[in-house]
Order: sequence, then structure tokens, then C-alpha cells
Amino acid sequence: MFDEDLEELETADLLAAASQFGRIQDRAAVRVLEAALVFADRNGEVYREPRPGYEQIHVYGGDGCPGVAEFAPIEFGAVMRMSSGAAAALIGEALALRHRLPRIWAAVLAGNAVAWRARKIAHACLSLSQEAAALVDRRVVGIVDTVTPGALKKIVTAALREADPEAAKAQAEAAARVRGVFVAPSDDQGTKRIWVRAAAGDVIRFDATIDDLARALKILGDTDDLDQRRAKAIGWISDPAAAHQLLEVARYLARTQPAHPQPADPAPEDPAPEDAQPPHTRRTHVTPEDAAPAPQWADPEDEAVQAEQDAPAADHTAPFTADDEAAGRAHGGENGAHDGAYDAADDRGDDVARDCGDDGDGGDAFTRRMLAGELPARLAAIKQEAHSNGLGAGSGRRNRHTLYVHLTDRTLATGDGVLRVEELGPLLARQLSELLGHDQVVVKPVIDLQDEVSVHAYEIPDRIREQVRLRHPVDMFPYSGAEATTRMDQDHISPYDRAGPPGQTGPDNLIPLGRLHHRAKTFGGWRSRRLPTGAVDWISPHGFRFVVDHTGTHPVPDAGEAVA
Repeated sequence: MFDEDLEELETADLLAAASQFGRIQDRAAVRVLEAALVFADRNGEVYREPRPGYEQIHVYGGDGCPGVAEFAPIEFGAVMRMSSGAAAALIGEALALRHRLPRIWAAVLAGNAVAWRARKIAHACLSLSQEAAALVDRRVVGIVDTVTPGALKKIVTAALREADPEAAKAQAEAAARVRGVFVAPSDDQGTKRIWVRAAAGDVIRFDATIDDLARALKILGDTDDLDQRRAKAIGWISDPAAAHQLLEVARYLARTQPAHPQPADPAPEDPAPEDAQPPHTRRTHVTPEDAAPAPQWADPEDEAVQAEQDAPAADHTAPFTADDEAAGRAHGGENGAHDGAYDAADDRGDDVARDCGDDGDGGDAFTRRMLAGELPARLAAIKQEAHSNGLGAGSGRRNRHTLYVHLTDRTLATGDGVLRVEELGPLLARQLSELLGHDQVVVKPVIDLQDEVSVHAYEIPDRIREQVRLRHPVDMFPYSGAEATTRMDQDHISPYDRAGPPGQTGPDNLIPLGRLHHRAKTFGGWRSRRLPTGAVDWISPHGFRFVVDHTGTHPVPDAGEAVA
């Protein structure tokens, strides 16, 4: 059947063959679970008096399941071509089915429940007591293969809550008390998502500050819409001194520039009084004489808002108070956090007018477009000023972050193409400027990975660590693929010998390894060697061989071949 040419089959026969392939796959998945159980049983004992670094016993399946030696899933995962973490999860779910969900496990063995669905139920029950898991087992066993995955998830959730209502209540209360700022991993577009769960008042004030900064960027000539400018405001909030300077400059421009276009050839006016100059702003960076007329905080046609603009400018240096919020609501703003000059609703109105080609007073949108070309230099000047003469002056050296960017010479020359940023992933070249922002950038020389550098010591100097991590950007253990970071261990491929020759600690004898894999090699019977190609040849405790290079992991068929 497997050797048949599927193109030659009639449609009915093709569908029958596909169905048979699916049944074979389902049966094979059950056999994998059975093999995992037998392997776990054979690795249930370890050193009675464990020492630091040596193998420990871990309970992967939850309450009521036996423990397993922690290095066992590593080899099981390698032969199954999966990561160590995925293998530990598989073994734990198999044990949970056998010891905590016996009815569902019996249905799996009988072919009445698909293995992957049963594994999902086992995983969902890992935190339950054995008694609560038994209740889920009774409730769900008859429907494992009869409902959609989404419906099954809801049924399992209901059973979980019924099985242990006190635990469900405590979990809900704990979730309600969660406070924090949570950052998701980078996506494929070079962006991140952030979630904030905090007191309502703090969130409202934070949102108001974002609106203030978004409006300030508009005053400086940013032509992006409100949502995009609010996103940019996050970068300014990360630098409080620069954010303060940005707001001060924007307020100065807002209150000193005319609200409407002036007649042709206006009579000379007295210069602005000295006390109207924005704090810590030098004429060489941003001054009204150097800048084109900037847009106002709100639509000039809004008479109520214009009256507020003519009044003395409010101080927005500090976050607004609860009284400010109440006053803002009375003014009509949705968040009510700031006066009319900072009203987000007005800002959205400006954006809609601009997008429709309406310049309002005839010059507002035009001015913003003219200023947009100067925007990067103006914003960079504001940041520099903040840390030269503003609130950030004298505060010492700012924290620095090293950014590793991998790109080709063509991308570097043309400014167009794809590059890779460590710990972020692939980005378009044009996104690099967005990542760097307007901060001070120090460009370091390219590190030549072919340089022969080494030391006669077990400790690894930072310059060698960096070279090893750049040469091997991932964990070099079979099927790991975890990105090599500054926190990852670096292992001597040939163990360091204090009485051995000099130069043992160098890039040719070092590879990045996660702590678990490093311990498995040191204490768990794994061996490795560097091949002439630069790849790493691994042999497992039971003689299975794997070659890991820049393209990934390649199992070697002739298992048991000795490592020279």
C-alpha cells in the first residue's frame, strides 16, 4: 500500500488509502505513548544521595505519578527528533493517562480515543489532585472522539471546575489579583505586544501621558495618525528626561505660534520674552525662529478649545490627578485626563481632517508635512538636549544595550533587504532605524569569527564568549535550537584539563548549551566532539549518534559507532 502510486488510484480508493494512513498514524501515536511509559519505568531510579549538578528525580505527570530521572527525556526526545522539553511533556502526559485518567487511557488503547486528544486532556489536568483528575476522567471519557477540540476544551474546563471548586475559586481570585506588565515575544513584523494590568487610576494616568506625547509629536511635525504616534510615545516614556523635554518644547511651540495664518508681510513683532523659552532648549536645536509654524494642540475652529489655548498653559509635567480627570470628563474628553489642549478626541478629529485633505485653517496640515522632513533631526536634538541640560543632565551614563545585527554586504550598501537581530528575529532593513530610535548609537567593529583566540584558563573571557555565541547562534545540543543568549552556558567540547596544553579555552573548543544539556553531558553520559567541518558530533548514552551544524540536527544511521 505504501509503495502504490497514489496518482493511479481512483478517487474512492485514494480516500480509503488516506483513511488507512490516518489509522496507522493514530495507532503509531499510541505505540509511542506505550514506549514512553516503558522507558519512564526503566528510568525511575537515580542516585540515592544526589549531589549538585547530578541527575534528579522529576514528577512530570502530576499528583499520583511516579518520578522519572530528569536526563531520560533528553535521550528519548533526541531519538524521537523532538526537543527535550517536548519529550518531557510527552512522557508526563503518558504517565498522567496511565495513573490519573485510566478510563481515557483504556479508550486510547482500545482505539476509541485519539492519542493527541487524550494528551491534551492529561495536560489540562496536570495541576489537579488525583481525586479531581478522576472526576474529569469519568466525565470526559465518553466524548473524547465525538466533539470538536474547541468544545472538548470547554467541557474539560467545566469538569475541572466541578472537580475542584475550591481550587477553581482560588485560581480565579489569584487571576483577579494579578498585577504586572507583560511583554510578548517579537512577531514576524519586528513588533512586540505589551499588556498592563494595574490599578485603574494608574492606567488612566498612563494613557493620558501617552496622549500628551502623541500630541507633542504632532506639534513637532509627525504626520502619522494618532494610534501610530501613541505607539511611538512608548519609546519616549522609557526615557523620562527626553519625554519631559519633548513636552516642554511642544508646549512652547503650541502657545507661541499663531493659531491662524498671518497676513502677507506682517509688521515686525517683538521677540518672544526670554521666560517663554522652553526650559533647557538651546536655540541651536529647536526654537521658534528655526522652526516653521507648528500646528496647535486642537482644531483652531473649535472656539472653546481656542479659548483654552489663549489662557496660560497648564503644567503637564506631572501626571494628572483625580480632580483633573473629573474636570476632563466635564470638558467632554473620553478619558478626561487633561485639558482641551490635550484632548484625544480633538486629536482624532485633526487626524480625520488631515486624512481627508482638510487643512483646517488652511496651513495646519501643510505645516505638519513640511516639518515631517526635519522630524528625525528635531527629535534627536531634543533627546540630546534632555541629557545635556535637561532633567537627564548629570545623572550619569545611561544604561546601554548591545544589539547584534546580522546582515549581508548588499543590505548594508543598499539599505534594502532582510537582516536578523538577535533575540528578535528577522526584520526588514528599514525597520532597523525604528528599533534604534533617536538614541545615541555606538557602532562596534565587526568581530572576525575566524580569529584564533584562546586562553589557558577554565574561565571564559567575555570576548571569547561573544565570539562563540556569534559563531553558534543556537544551543548546539541535538534538536534543541534554543537561541544562544548571554545567559546560556558555554561548554568545553573536550573537557578542560588543568594539567593539559595551553589554549583549551577558545571558540574551537566551546559551544553554547542550555544548563540541562550541559549537565547531561557532564553527568549523564552524553559525549561530543568537534568535526573538521565545524559541526558537533554527539553520541547518546545508548549509542545513538547525531551531528549538529548550522543547518540543524542530522541523525546518523549507524548508531553505536565510537567517538574517536
